[in-house]
Formats: sequence, C-alpha cells, structure tokens
Amino acid sequence: MRRVPPDEQAWLATYDPSQFPPFAVTVDMVLLTVRDGAFSVLLVERASHPWLGALSLPGGFVQAHEDLETAAVRRLDRETGVRRDAAHVEQLGAFGAPDRDPRMRVVSVAYLVFAPDLEAPQPGEGTRSVGWVPVDQVDPAALAADHGLILAAGVERARAKLEYTPLAAAFVGEQFTVGELRRVYEAVWGHALDPRNFHRKVTGTPGFLVPVGRPAPVGPEGGRPAALFRRGGATSLRPSMLRPPPG
Repeated sequence: MRRVPPDEQAWLATYDPSQFPPFAVTVDMVLLTVRDGAFSVLLVERASHPWLGALSLPGGFVQAHEDLETAAVRRLDRETGVRRDAAHVEQLGAFGAPDRDPRMRVVSVAYLVFAPDLEAPQPGEGTRSVGWVPVDQVDPAALAADHGLILAAGVERARAKLEYTPLAAAFVGEQFTVGELRRVYEAVWGHALDPRNFHRKVTGTPGFLVPVGRPAPVGPEGGRPAALFRRGGATSLRPSMLRPPPG
C-alpha cells in the first residue's frame, strides 16, 4: 500500500468529497457461447423495477469492498454458474451515459465472457428466468438500460478476437476436433467456411493447436474418426484468420 506523505495527509483531512455528486458502479456480463450451432448470449428476465419484465445482461452493483474483477467474478458465478477458471473473461469497456439508469448516476464496467456450451442456470434473486438467446434473435431496443449497446460491443469484440487470437477454443471443450472448431467460427462469424482450407489454416498456424494423439469417438453414423486437438500456447495468430466479407 502506498505511504501517504504528511503534507498529503493534511490536505486529505480538509478535502470535502460532497462537492462532487455520488454515483454507483455496476458490472455487466456479456456471456457468449455457441449452442446448437447458434452464437448465443445469456440473458435474464428482470423480476423487479426498473425495467420490470425486460431482458437484460446479468450483472449487478459493485460493493464498496470489491475491486471490479472481484465483483465481475462474483456476479458471473452467482448469476450464471460459470467458474472463472472455466471461461475466458476480459474487460470490455465502460458505459456511463448520464441517463442510462433512472435510479441514479450509474457507470457500468462490462465484461466479455467466452464459455463452452452449458445449461442455463436457475433464476437467481431478482430474476424471473434466465436462458440462452441466439444473438441474431435479440432485439437490442427491448433490452434493459443500454444493454443493447453493450451487447453489440461484445459481439463485435468477439468476432474480431477470433481473427487474431486462438480464443475460438474457449467455446469448445478441453479437447476438440477441427470440425468442432470450424463450427464455432461459422456460428460467430455467420459464414460457412471451406472445411479443407480451414483445416489447413488452423493446423498450419504455429502454436494454435496441439494434437492429443488419439481420435475422437466415432458417432452412430460411423465414418472415419477425426483427430482430437487441444489449444496450444499461442496468444495471437500469425497469419490471422480473416473474416469473410459481409454479403
């Protein structure tokens, strides 16, 4: 902890924080997964005012004793059941329009979370229901507060992250096939990808994938077993995996 010099201690003794208006800080979680082939976000239905009955991102107020990361992990575990060590979590950005919350001045620090497919948790305190919704089926204008804006920022960040990082592997299990990884890219980007070109790119990118050394179980339809991989140690992809152009 920083040692406060005597002259600063004297200044702090006369400092009046009431000359500035108080405001609260919240954390909101953009929790994304690929479920049944669809790029999806976890939304909760609010059971109290404000925005009673509206869908929103999971989140809540930062307590006085918490730093932002601690609050985000607490809300993540309480409202989604996702453990910090089982998902990719990063700070997305701050959202602080003066009128974003009718209760008081509230600044939200949003977090972006990538997780493998999992069942939606049971509704927690203050929520009527919770469930996965395909991103392309969400009406941003119907979400509480400015959560449509936060969700849009999170979706775009996720799509961009898949271009230059190996974080697509955060949407699958610890071991996966190239086909499973390709379906993540296709769901997140909304484009079909050529299987052979994709296989060549991901297996040829240094540090992206590491062979497990055994095949995946063969499904009931039979066929040649696919090789299993795990994520390698790379933190960036060179060359990048470029998104197909829109349209």
